[in-house]
Amino acid sequence: MHKLSNIWLALPDYGQSTVWILVITVVLIVSVALLTLWERKVIGWMQLRRGPNRVRIFGLAPGLGQPFADVLKLLMKEVVVPTKSNKFLFRLAPVITLVPAFAAWAVIPLSPTVVVSKADAGLLYLLSLTSMGVYGVIIAGWAANSKYAFLGAMRSAAQMVAYEIAMGFALVGVLMATGSMNLGTIVRTQEGGLGSWNWFWLFPLFVVYFISGVAETNRAPFDVAEGESEIVAGFHVEYSGIAFALFFLAEYANMILISTLTAVFFFGGWQGPLEGYPGLAAAPWWLAWLGAPSFLWLFLKVFCLVFLFLWFRATFPRYRYDQIMRLGWKALIPVTLVWIGVEMLLATYHIGPWSRPWFH
Repeated sequence: MHKLSNIWLALPDYGQSTVWILVITVVLIVSVALLTLWERKVIGWMQLRRGPNRVRIFGLAPGLGQPFADVLKLLMKEVVVPTKSNKFLFRLAPVITLVPAFAAWAVIPLSPTVVVSKADAGLLYLLSLTSMGVYGVIIAGWAANSKYAFLGAMRSAAQMVAYEIAMGFALVGVLMATGSMNLGTIVRTQEGGLGSWNWFWLFPLFVVYFISGVAETNRAPFDVAEGESEIVAGFHVEYSGIAFALFFLAEYANMILISTLTAVFFFGGWQGPLEGYPGLAAAPWWLAWLGAPSFLWLFLKVFCLVFLFLWFRATFPRYRYDQIMRLGWKALIPVTLVWIGVEMLLATYHIGPWSRPWFH
């Protein structure tokens, strides 16, 4: 271990960043595979059934091999490209959808010391990347030369644009409360335990951001792009095999991404809930960790937020399209604008986060 530590410290910054990129990418792909299994198990549990329980790994853990069996099946299926489609754009669309979901992790701080890029404009980087996903959806629907796919793409794109605006305004509120676009700085400004996290003073923005995140990822109850009774599978109805799987990989990767960003912006990221609690620093190690910042806290917060995505799918019926658009334009966006105005008053009178030293 000592030798490995010396090798790691001897690596230049770009070498360490490359290693972390590979680690994050592999872990994210495996997490997406396991998330598909977890979703089936959670929904099965809520519906009083077992979920996947047949495919094993080395004869152990019934059901654990199901995601990997699904990947193998999709890899072996033929990728059918429609004859009259734009073949280049048809193949490019899944890549455009998937790449932003992975590239966004470059600026997300996983712990006090682990982050690929410490970009000061990380918030702008995230906004620009997340808005790229809509291009993949539109291109997929248009390039297939199918009316059903194009209809699904238009519905999905209109929904994503509406909720991106609400998400953007919610992040303006976070920027006002933290005074920085660097995600590491945003986490550090929430030091001090549960009461110092942004969720309390920015609660309406947290609700808007998370609801918009569910809509952005085309998850139930906002999955109008996949209205089975109307337009079959929406914008990716003509895709098959691994090309079809890439859209689902992007969807589940975006679920994890939105949950992680929610934890970073509103729940203190890697910060512990009891940080700064009197006497905790002198407590035994098995208690002291409750206040210590670490990746474990970020993981637990993301775990709980991803569970909400699964809970929503098992609970809520699908909204009508007009209801979805009305919620985005007439409810969520006005809420964010009103709360930004409230933040202006709080900042003027130095209340809440604005009473901290860096705002004086």
